[in-house]
Amino acid sequence: MSSRSSRSRQSSSSRITDDQIADLVSKLQQLVPEIRHRRSDKVSASKVLQETCNYIRNLHREVDDLSDRLSQLLASTDSNSAQAAIIRSLLNQ
Repeated sequence: MSSRSSRSRQSSSSRITDDQIADLVSKLQQLVPEIRHRRSDKVSASKVLQETCNYIRNLHREVDDLSDRLSQLLASTDSNSAQAAIIRSLLNQ
């Protein structure tokens, strides 16, 4: 059997339907605050995907900022202090 025919069969069995795409886009729309809070229910799939990417980028920036702030806090805190111990125990959970 050629790899072309096996790929063709595999791709047809794993194809996603338009209804499944619409359902996934709808779920994304409910998760992304920027879209969820809009008045209109009709938002294009491309707009939902674009806003989702923006939202994920913003979350990454927030995580990076918080990580930097935490690193600075730990660096400025006496490693034997109760505050440092609490922070470390929270990080290890």
